Amino acid sequence: QVQLVESGGGLVQAGGSLRLSCAASGTMFRLADMGWHRQAPGKQRELVAAITSGGSTNYADSVKGRFTISRDNAKKMVYLQMNSLKSEDTAVYSCRALWLGGDIWGKGTLVTVSS
Repeated sequence: QVQLVESGGGLVQAGGSLRLSCAASGTMFRLADMGWHRQAPGKQRELVAAITSGGSTNYADSVKGRFTISRDNAKKMVYLQMNSLKSEDTAVYSCRALWLGGDIWGKGTLVTVSS
């Protein structure tokens, strides 16, 4: 069974940076595609960035050039480096693991960007 725990959220000024971390447990991590999603107040949840088990990445247009997703399979960690943050990046950010036969979400971490 995979469990995900996010950390690294907080309050930051516009233009600042934060690094989110997602710690995974379980034996399926290496086989899982990982993603960071976010949900802002009153809005639907959206995919921010994803990284496959093979290391391929994709990003939402709104964060391209500002956010970077990475993974460390040895540590079972996924990271989201967020730079040049904007007030519209304010949301709860959740980590997701997806593999054949499994789909697990973390509880999320709140990112608040003040303008």
